[in-house]
Amino acid sequence: MNNSHLPDPYRTNVMDDVFGSGSSSGSNSRDIVDSISFSSGSDSGSSSTKYDNCMYEVAILRALNLSADYVKNLSSRCVNDNGWGQDGHPPHHMVSVSLTFYSYVTPIVLAVGLGGNLLSLIVFLSRNMRKLSASKYLAALSVSDICALIFYVLTDWLRRGLPNYPGSIQSYFLEEEGTCQVLTYLGYVSRFISAWIIVTFTMERYIGVCHPLRRKDICGSKSAQKVIVSLLVIAFIILSYKPLLTSRQEYKLQNRTMTRCTPDPAHAFLSYVLDSSFALSITLVPFTIISVLNSLIIRRLQRRKIRNFARCIVTEESVIRMEFTVILLVVSFVFIALNLPYFIVWSKRFLQAFYGTADSEADSDSFDQSGAELLITRVIFYLNYCVNFFLYSVTGAYFRKELKMLFWYRQHNTYNTCSRASHPSNTPQSFV
Repeated sequence: MNNSHLPDPYRTNVMDDVFGSGSSSGSNSRDIVDSISFSSGSDSGSSSTKYDNCMYEVAILRALNLSADYVKNLSSRCVNDNGWGQDGHPPHHMVSVSLTFYSYVTPIVLAVGLGGNLLSLIVFLSRNMRKLSASKYLAALSVSDICALIFYVLTDWLRRGLPNYPGSIQSYFLEEEGTCQVLTYLGYVSRFISAWIIVTFTMERYIGVCHPLRRKDICGSKSAQKVIVSLLVIAFIILSYKPLLTSRQEYKLQNRTMTRCTPDPAHAFLSYVLDSSFALSITLVPFTIISVLNSLIIRRLQRRKIRNFARCIVTEESVIRMEFTVILLVVSFVFIALNLPYFIVWSKRFLQAFYGTADSEADSDSFDQSGAELLITRVIFYLNYCVNFFLYSVTGAYFRKELKMLFWYRQHNTYNTCSRASHPSNTPQSFV
């Protein structure tokens, strides 16, 4: 898309409004306006703040040479009642309601996610569980989810949600040079690892279930460690472009200057291409791989169940393997279910931003509606980082046993000694 007519400070990207904490290049101007308006907290605060934010939107619309009628109508709303419509609601009521939902629900997701992932990490690193390859993957997933909650969800909420509270509190430290690049980089890395740990775990389960003869050579605790470390190194290397192409930018208003952590306008197109690739790498590509492998796993398990039932073959080790296979299937399918609405709405908004006219009232309402949907599905997407603890608790008897021991058994060492003495060889080194 040719955006050479746009002033440098406004060359931002719809990709990062969806998947990042800042902005990139190549987006339609309506998306730029909505993205910046969300960050500035236009729905709350004093009358002067509402007026400033409303006129800020008008200034950007004029700079981007959008529809003169739309700019004129918005300017009138800014003057009348300091930016509030006759019905008592902000100009974009649907977006305002969605932003309120986002602002107040996201902290709950953060609290539940941090607590749940911390408990999961303690359980998977316990003496009875930490030697298992499945525990290695799930412990790594807990760590990556904690990092995603801190460096992505929390920072995004501080930019978008906190200004929507009374007082319009702004987190200016997020836009400082250095802090801006580090937080953006860690947010990208943690989300990439969270998605691909599930993919690699699914691959290992596929090998264990569908190719059992190769299980001892490929699967195991040491192999899991190597895979996790390799994934971490790959993530840090391929995403190293993000801090290099991100900088602190200033936006001039009539009576103030706003700063935003955005990609460097000098590398606009490159940022757009790389962010687009990143978006696909944590959504469409994992969706495809997980769906195909899970289908093959389920197909093989159905055949094996029929064969073992006929032979009456049931062992404790087979029960353990089946239990953690079920955990994997549930986690991976929930991953797809929680990502899919966000991906669909983002795709819709992406097409509207790049190919819509945004001149007619219908186009304008449709774009505002997709902006509201994006905020709601963003919260659903955040659930990826807090729901796994509950999935483990529901589907994993061994997880529940260790969790119960964590809270109710005071003599931990005595319990472990008895457990190992009673079942010296029944705990496999791998669940695959």
